[in-house]
Amino acid sequence: MAKILKLNAISPVANKVIPSSYSYSDSEKDPEGIMVRSAAMKEYDFAANPSLLAIARAGAGVNNIPCDVCAEKGIVVFNTPGANANAVKELVLCQLFLGGRKITDGAAWIQSLGNEGANFSKAVEKGKSKFVGREIMGKTLGVIGLGAIGAMVANAAVELGMSVMGYDPFISVNAAWRVDHRVKHVYDTAEIFKNCDYITLHVPLTNDTREIINKDSLAMCKDGVVIVNDARGELVNNADVLAAIESGKVGRYLTDFGALDLLGKENVIIFPHLGASTPEAEDNCAYMAASELVDYIENGNIANSVNYPACTMPRSAAARVTVLHRNVKEILSKILAAVSAEGINIANMQDTSKGEYAYLILELDSKPSDKLIADIAAIDDVIRVRSL
Repeated sequence: MAKILKLNAISPVANKVIPSSYSYSDSEKDPEGIMVRSAAMKEYDFAANPSLLAIARAGAGVNNIPCDVCAEKGIVVFNTPGANANAVKELVLCQLFLGGRKITDGAAWIQSLGNEGANFSKAVEKGKSKFVGREIMGKTLGVIGLGAIGAMVANAAVELGMSVMGYDPFISVNAAWRVDHRVKHVYDTAEIFKNCDYITLHVPLTNDTREIINKDSLAMCKDGVVIVNDARGELVNNADVLAAIESGKVGRYLTDFGALDLLGKENVIIFPHLGASTPEAEDNCAYMAASELVDYIENGNIANSVNYPACTMPRSAAARVTVLHRNVKEILSKILAAVSAEGINIANMQDTSKGEYAYLILELDSKPSDKLIADIAAIDDVIRVRSL
């Protein structure tokens, strides 16, 4: 019976995926799988639980998980890209409207008119001119990052009458097919900064993207540009944005990542990390995370891993052996030689790589012996072997 530990509250939709034969709770000892959302796992004692096979993050970001440490220990880390995409897309669209129109300001101001009495209506009409805004139709939106969320935002903005420019140097063929043909693909972020009235960020935090919004990039922007950041707070240099707001270069900054230095600042609107805070998104993330985890535990299939390559294959033989290994020369021939030495026929196989790591699935015509599994495990640069 497999055991799955949940480190956060997870939507009960996961219960529909996890087999009833599994033990699934927040108190499991030595689990084979972990379901997590925001719990910090940097201090998790992996050495104390050699049974752990995989971690499934019910969400896209995995900053709370030491993925490199997990890779070295043969622990596959999954995430759920796209599961909360619609929820985040809807928040971004809301922010585009709020960026152009002083809706939140006006709503807060009208609450202060409670003492106006019979003069209330006149006070409203007299004061509303302070909250004049602009429409997004006909304006130009720059989308930096055209993954699941960015593509949906770009497509929706086109339908709202915006001209849209998209930047993503790593866009896949499948992702490209999702993007509306009316979105202009540019090959340099400078094109976004120079031409767009609104800019929204949808890229992961890396050394290349950290503080992509800074004094230099902002200097290229149109006066009054609206910046939306629901990806990662560290993509923006807050001090530079505040200075740009003060000068009028930035009209508004809207973000789903609060920071003390942004609180109480004019033309900064902060949300308490609401991007995926809908029951629909939480259900989608839980369903996908649980599906990935169960499929890996039972079949060794990998989909949407952040530290190992995707590798899936239908069951077609009597037994299956999976091998997590480093992506080095000749290791595959050594593994196959060990199988051949036992006289077992390989019915099917697939080996894929991702950076330093690779993954092998072997479909065998007969069950491997414990000796064969031990022989494979003893090969240099083999990280983990499983017989399924």
